Amino acid sequence: GPIVYMEKMAAGERFADLLDLDKPLGQIVEAIAERKGSEPNDVMAVVLDRPRHEEGIAAIRAAGGRCQLITDGDVSGALNAVAPDRAADFLWGIGGTPEGVITAAAIKCIGGALVGRLWPRDDEERASAEAAGYDLGRVLTHDDLVRGEDVFFSATGVTDGDVLQGVRYEGGRGASTESLVMRSRSGTVRRIQSRHDRTKLRELTGYAGG
Repeated sequence: GPIVYMEKMAAGERFADLLDLDKPLGQIVEAIAERKGSEPNDVMAVVLDRPRHEEGIAAIRAAGGRCQLITDGDVSGALNAVAPDRAADFLWGIGGTPEGVITAAAIKCIGGALVGRLWPRDDEERASAEAAGYDLGRVLTHDDLVRGEDVFFSATGVTDGDVLQGVRYEGGRGASTESLVMRSRSGTVRRIQSRHDRTKLRELTGYAGG
């Protein structure tokens, strides 16, 4: 559609019912802290480090929460927030709409919740969306964004992150990668460590690059 960005909030199953885009972020922090039985300074939010998020970051910190600022990739940021073995408690921010759909697919596989709302960047984008029939006030869930019940998600790390290890080169020939593969129907989550023979791959593909 015509809207490039959406405001998003994501969390694991423990905090899924606390997500609310219409509540002040400070109240979200306090609600999560209460659910955890801890102080707000034990609550960690994943947020893209962007000027448009300065007020939100300030609100989270004013409530006592902490922010894990990331430079790129709110899909991996959301996975970091929903996975039960990670330090983050929720993700908040305004990021790409396509990434919101990809995140919704991942959450349908791994569990948790995502809520999002389209965020027009200017009056022209708002007018285009309204002319196309979009309801800009509607809060979308992960089930709205991805309706199917047999969803697959796959990702491979390129650079190191909180969710996946990046590519490791082994001399002039070998390389290793880490991938995450999930399916919603079975609830299966796989981490796959792969070793690649770059010389043979070049022979097969005809690609002469690195």
